[in-house]
Amino acid sequence: MKIVHIVGPVKVPKNNNLFSAQPITFESMKRAQVHVKKSPIEVILCTTQYDEDKEIIPDYFHQLSNLNRSVESINPSLKGRKLPLIKDILEKTNELSDVDYIIYTNVDIAVMPNFYETIHEYIHLGHDAIIVNRRRISNKYSSKEELPLMYAELGKSHPGFDCFIFKKKLLNQLILDEICVGIPFLEVSLLHNLLAFAEKPLVLFDKHLTFHLGMDVLGFNKNAYYFHNKQTFFKKISPKLKDKYQLDKFPYAELPAYKRLFKWGLNPSLFTIDYLNLEGKSRVERIKLKLDEFRWRFLQR
Repeated sequence: MKIVHIVGPVKVPKNNNLFSAQPITFESMKRAQVHVKKSPIEVILCTTQYDEDKEIIPDYFHQLSNLNRSVESINPSLKGRKLPLIKDILEKTNELSDVDYIIYTNVDIAVMPNFYETIHEYIHLGHDAIIVNRRRISNKYSSKEELPLMYAELGKSHPGFDCFIFKKKLLNQLILDEICVGIPFLEVSLLHNLLAFAEKPLVLFDKHLTFHLGMDVLGFNKNAYYFHNKQTFFKKISPKLKDKYQLDKFPYAELPAYKRLFKWGLNPSLFTIDYLNLEGKSRVERIKLKLDEFRWRFLQR
């Protein structure tokens, strides 16, 4: 099985959190790749980047071709941040042959040594899409040499989605439009696409597989980039996905209805209106099945 893990590195100044977070992410990916060398998995670590970012990429990454546009290219009202489109990043994996699964993570998400082996096991259980929530650990660490200490921290769970694994054949089905990375609604867009198109998606809320430095849970600037992504999702993506949703593919589907509603309402990446629509659709389908069964039994008399 060939698994490609793609990230989008960015060169940042020393006062940016990514300055120390990215080398930790890179090193964690390398160590996890080494961990699977005797397993039936081939893990390819690769990047796509702007030309000015190439100098920070370690030589153990396979560099795919450079990105040639940003969200500013397609939305002239946005100024100041050269953020790539997630669609452009994922499509770079087409430059590699015989890929079975794609992994995309944010560049501040480190992985545990057993990450790829564990994902491989979930794939063998039949899951064609897997979404992994990160653990939050202390931000007192700043060096890749401290990774063993980071591995030892259990940390705390986090509600956000920032690690996505999916079958390569799903790539051409994803509707990602002009969603850019590094901004809220990236995770919402990927999550809802995978829940819509995957046959057996799996969401892992509390597994110790990935981690992020910093204990923050929510908190982001509602700036022009935020509203760009939000508008893109609700106006251009969500309407095309809704008729493909099934309640049993969404998180919390196994819970009683009242618990589902409560958890769905608290999760910032899910939307109550979708839940209510799916719950109503599910109830109608169950009633129809019972009526069909009654009609058939009556006809058999």
